[in-house]
Formats: sequence, C-alpha cells, structure tokens
Amino acid sequence: MSEPLVLPDRPAERHREIGWVFTDRVRGTRAWDVPAPVDGWVARDVVRHLVEWLPALLAGGSTVRLPAVPSVDDDPVGAWQAHVDAVQALLDDPGTAGLTLANPHIGAVPVDRAIDQFYTSDVFMHTWDLARATGQDDRLNPSFCASLLAGMEPMEDVIRSSGQYGARVPVPDDADAQTRLLGFIGRDPYWTAAS
Repeated sequence: MSEPLVLPDRPAERHREIGWVFTDRVRGTRAWDVPAPVDGWVARDVVRHLVEWLPALLAGGSTVRLPAVPSVDDDPVGAWQAHVDAVQALLDDPGTAGLTLANPHIGAVPVDRAIDQFYTSDVFMHTWDLARATGQDDRLNPSFCASLLAGMEPMEDVIRSSGQYGARVPVPDDADAQTRLLGFIGRDPYWTAAS
C-alpha cells in the first residue's frame, strides 16, 4: 500500500491513511531508545506522546473513553496498534457523528473533526520524528504538508504561545513544503542523530 498523492478529506479516511504510514514506521523500528528530533525524546517517546494525549483530551471534554493500551515502555508496537485501532473504530462508528468535544481552548467541536484537526495532523507530523530517529523513509505527503502549513501560519502567535511548538527554524525561501512545515513547527529539517 503506497501513500496517495492527495489524502482524503473525511476524518475517518484521512486517519486511516496517516495512521497506516505511522504504523508502518512503528513496525519498522528496531531500536526504541535512539534519540528523536524532539529535544529530550527517544523514539519510544514519540509513540508515548501520541497514545497518551488524545485519550485525556477526549475524556476531559466528551463522553468518549478510549480503551487502555499496553505500556509503551514494555510494548511500544502493541501500544500503538491498540491505540490506532481504537481511534479508527471510533471514527468509523456512525454514532461518533453526533458526539461533541467541548474544550476551553477550541470551544465545542464535533469529535471526528477535533480528532482530524488536532490529533491526525499530529500523527502526520510525528511520523517524520519517528522515521528520522530510526533511519526510515521520512518523506511526508507534500500536499498535506502545504495544507497544514497554510492553515497554521495565520495562527502562528497562538501556536507559539501554546508551548506545543518550538521556535521556528529558518529554512531556505525555496524549500519544499515538508521542509517549510518542519521548520515552522520547530524541527530542524536536517536533523540527524549524533553518531
């Protein structure tokens, strides 16, 4: 299964595609304690971040309770697989369309849209972190990189003040969409693990 040139715009289908790529990188990881591009993180922490923050967000503002997953310390592959399957099942469930997430930072948003906007895009960006840390294919879908960047740039002050992203890393003016997105979110697009 190869990644499509343009990702679907429906939350369930977009998560399926982006989750598939991240799952492939998880399965391809051979060393979980290698440094990752996020300062102070190792590869295992990329998975830990993704399996921990969404359940807390959903539980704090909706009726959704994602099932517990295996420990990332003991079984990062199992933890990710259980988590991605649970999120996909939630998005595939027709009943999810009627659920709302209420959050003081984003207001009231349909659960599927909140997952798509905040979580699935996070999985997409962290795919690069895990792939780069573990020496795998780190190319991201260029059209989705451009789309995310176009949506984030007008909100740069809010994004920076949230503490979720580091300072912008300068990149060449003619850089491709992936390089510009990575620089925007505070990643050094040329990062490599110290040998």
